[in-house]
Amino acid sequence: MPIDELFSLYPLAFVFTALLLGLVVGSFLNVLIWRLPKMLEREWRQQAHDVLGLPVEAPLPTYNLMLPHSQCPHCGHRIRAWENIPVLSYVFLRGRCSSCSTPISKRYPLTELACGLLSAFIAWHLGFGWPACLLIVLTWGLLAMSLIDTEHQLLPDVLVLPLLWLGLIVNSFELFVPLHDALWGAVLGYMALWSVFWLFKLITGKDGIGHGDFKLLALLGAWGGWQILPLTILLSSLVGAVLGVILLKLRDQKTSTPIPFGPYLAIAGWIALLWGGQITGFYWQFVGLK
Repeated sequence: MPIDELFSLYPLAFVFTALLLGLVVGSFLNVLIWRLPKMLEREWRQQAHDVLGLPVEAPLPTYNLMLPHSQCPHCGHRIRAWENIPVLSYVFLRGRCSSCSTPISKRYPLTELACGLLSAFIAWHLGFGWPACLLIVLTWGLLAMSLIDTEHQLLPDVLVLPLLWLGLIVNSFELFVPLHDALWGAVLGYMALWSVFWLFKLITGKDGIGHGDFKLLALLGAWGGWQILPLTILLSSLVGAVLGVILLKLRDQKTSTPIPFGPYLAIAGWIALLWGGQITGFYWQFVGLK
């Protein structure tokens, strides 16, 4: 039986497959989240070194998404295959390195679990088809970008731009919205935060929003069209303001401490992509009743 017929006849099989695949991809995302910022930093240092014309340094050891092999950052113990099973290995190891017993960050199993559950939810919510499969891929990218931005206040172009182009490509087949709406979604998404950035800079002389946020909102507009932009901006601003103040209070930090906006944009855009029409419709119905 072809795989498409199998998933169409047995929707839970598609949900279970998405769950397993999401767990595996979540394990890879942990590597990506940890290594990509370090890879980019090495690249930027090398570029600055070349521009300044400094003497040639000895080549650094290979460092990419494949090499060196995963190892404990404390004792250097190489992670074996059975120690790298998503979520289960963390449980079996009781959250500690098998060699030095140093605690393993809870972020690793939580990222894997989040990736798996979000993938399964989309599979259940949309059913088998291209929209579900592509939205799962987008979810993986948004999850990775959100966690990188949370830790490093960085939204790498190497993640944002390919997904932006992918959104325009899939909507050339009108998979989510017509290409015209997707194109203007990307343009207006970028211009909206770009305008806020320069207005804030002219008034205060400070940078209020990172350039990566412009591109991320353009990405979301390319997938969902210009129609989701108002809801995305509204939700991300509200959630960002409330959670940002709470986190600053919990960490006893000043209100001037920079807060990554990317995760809030990603969450709001994801919600708008799935339920934007219903939320907007409910709002106008509520306003009409008033």
